[in-house]
Amino acid sequence: MPKEEEDPRVAFLKRELGAAQERIRFLEKENEQLKQELAFAKSQTADKKSVPWKKLQNSVADNNNTPPENPTAESKVVEAPPSCPKAEYARLFANERVARVPKPPPKSSFSSQAPLQAGKGIKAPPPPPPPPMKLRGSASAVRRVPEVMEMYRLLTRRDTRTDCRTSGAASPVAVNARDMIGEIANRSSYLLAIKSEVETQGEFIALLTREVENAVYTEMSDVEAFVKWLDGELSYLVDERAVLKHFPQWPERKADAMREAACTYRDLKNLESEVSSFQDNHHQPSSAALKRMQALQDKLERSVHNLDRLRESTSMKYKEFQIPCGWMLDTGIISQLKLGSMRLARDYMKRIVAELQLSACIQDSPDEELLLQGVRFAFRVHQFVGGLNAETLGAFQELTKVAKDYQLLNSS
Repeated sequence: MPKEEEDPRVAFLKRELGAAQERIRFLEKENEQLKQELAFAKSQTADKKSVPWKKLQNSVADNNNTPPENPTAESKVVEAPPSCPKAEYARLFANERVARVPKPPPKSSFSSQAPLQAGKGIKAPPPPPPPPMKLRGSASAVRRVPEVMEMYRLLTRRDTRTDCRTSGAASPVAVNARDMIGEIANRSSYLLAIKSEVETQGEFIALLTREVENAVYTEMSDVEAFVKWLDGELSYLVDERAVLKHFPQWPERKADAMREAACTYRDLKNLESEVSSFQDNHHQPSSAALKRMQALQDKLERSVHNLDRLRESTSMKYKEFQIPCGWMLDTGIISQLKLGSMRLARDYMKRIVAELQLSACIQDSPDEELLLQGVRFAFRVHQFVGGLNAETLGAFQELTKVAKDYQLLNSS
């Protein structure tokens, strides 16, 4: 009886021993496979690093169009062998970033003659003169109106209240630089990622460097497209500034100048579109509509004054790097912005006239402060533009007529 009770235990232990031995053999076999796959992957990576960029680009283009009949070792994609578990293969290559191959930059709206000449060391031809504006006739009709200044002085002389506007620009919060440096220094994975990209992305940075140095355009729309492409390529890096500072050949001044010009040009074009598409909504209350026009005029004056203040220094920098700067002249976008400002003044004075007539119907006498508000805005636009065109002058004359009808211009 005791011998029969021990047999199941012995059999169970034997089965456990056999299973453990089988597991050991399987793990040893899998270990050998992983070693072979790792050696294979390292050899493929070494082969990839030795391939010239142009050959890689051609192989990528061929793979996108038609599969090559005789693919070379360099153009083959490293794939996991059938015997390798996909999870283990992904774990091996999760931390490796392949050297980036940049996409070609956008084509110029004109022929590519200018960039090619710049690459050969030949000075690119100067940009053509700006085309005539579609509203150039209206701009030439702008003239100074002494009546605006006289009416403004008459009303402000009687107005004893001073219009003092304090600028409440808050000072930026001081940042403790030492804490930031300490935080970055403690992020070892971040520093290791930067070090890895400095070592692996050298050819990628060199290609971008050549593209930036050879970039010569005559239209700002082409500069915008190039900057968008450049930002897209540099976004591949972990930290653009931290990586590029290790490459002294990177043309940082030219790249920053192109970005600055593209950003300023885009902001002015967006503002021009906003002003040209402005419509006075007559269903909106007058107070809200007038504030909306004042806010848009504030934005116009601020943008034009900033451009005037920096025009001389930035234009010299743009000419140094062969960036178009004709759009910064008064005959460029600024003329369109000033025409939009006169349209704002016209709509603003029409609103004031309507409010004066309405208040005269409800009350015995209209609001004199409202008249002063309209004249101030007209004077402001007159000084900003340098005069008024026929349409805006007609709105001002209508405002003057209403003021005289209600005896709001009696000198006292």
